[in-house]
Amino acid sequence: MSETVSTAPVRVIVAKPGLDGHDRGAKVVARALRDAGMEVVYTGLHQTPEQIAETAIQEDADAVGLSVLSGAHLTLFAKVIEELKKRDAEDIVVFGGGIIPEGDIQPLLDLGVARVFTPGTSTHEIVEWVSSAVAG
Repeated sequence: MSETVSTAPVRVIVAKPGLDGHDRGAKVVARALRDAGMEVVYTGLHQTPEQIAETAIQEDADAVGLSVLSGAHLTLFAKVIEELKKRDAEDIVVFGGGIIPEGDIQPLLDLGVARVFTPGTSTHEIVEWVSSAVAG
């Protein structure tokens, strides 16, 4: 018997949690992921961690990308991860980016964030990372 390999496209939720009203970067990343053949749902501005986790589950997402520029990244990333855990969805890869100080990156990784991208990261690098992170 041959093993069946899934050829379904990677499904990514791109979200803007909290009160941050700047979404240009999130839209650029969402477009780059979509252009690379991934299915992307952009949730829009002002999403709660609960809404993001619920959307990720409803959309059968492989990954959730969070964009935070407001300075509330430690709290918001932690809450999204907590909400995914509450829903038995810990297998969904959480990554993010935004204006995140270097000193906050390791604490985010310790919370369970798989990768943090800072300003200046190329969309190619993000696409490559997401592709490999959800491949297995």
